[in-house]
Amino acid sequence: MTETAWHADPLVWGTGPRRFEVFLEPTCPYSVRAFNKLDRLLAEAGEDRITIAIRLQSQPWHLYSGVVIRCILAASTLPGGKETAKKVMAAVAAHREEFEFTHHAGGPNMDVTPKQIIERLEAYSGVALQEAFALRTLDREIKWHCKYARQNGIHVSPTFMIDGLIQPDLSSGDEVSAWVSRLVPA
Repeated sequence: MTETAWHADPLVWGTGPRRFEVFLEPTCPYSVRAFNKLDRLLAEAGEDRITIAIRLQSQPWHLYSGVVIRCILAASTLPGGKETAKKVMAAVAAHREEFEFTHHAGGPNMDVTPKQIIERLEAYSGVALQEAFALRTLDREIKWHCKYARQNGIHVSPTFMIDGLIQPDLSSGDEVSAWVSRLVPA
């Protein structure tokens, strides 16, 4: 893959007029809970009624956040685009503790290098990430996610926006039906 040949596929599903943006930090347990509900949300609300966009929200207390987010965005440049990125996110979600520190400060991952994190994620997802991870120009995609979150006043994950407005009363603990009722009221 040459530096000029790559394209990061936007992490967007559905074509509906209501826009549900979800700001997630992939190793955060609450973000994982929200991520695991998104396919069901799209199915229940209807792909023609809503659009779901995942925005990646790096958080410094999740110490491998930057490495994991870069892997996800790197996956979006590979064949399959957003579906390949989703596969990597699902692998992180299924093995979250393999990419996190105990109490954000210690545990078995203290001796793990970023290269080992990438290899671990490749093994869990079945996606070869190292070449795409090394794309220097991938930084612009990472910076876009950061800038977009900051411009919208997003500081923690998960955070939810509907049609550009933050929804402070929505939570990853909500039932999918609660999200559906907010997005496509009866």
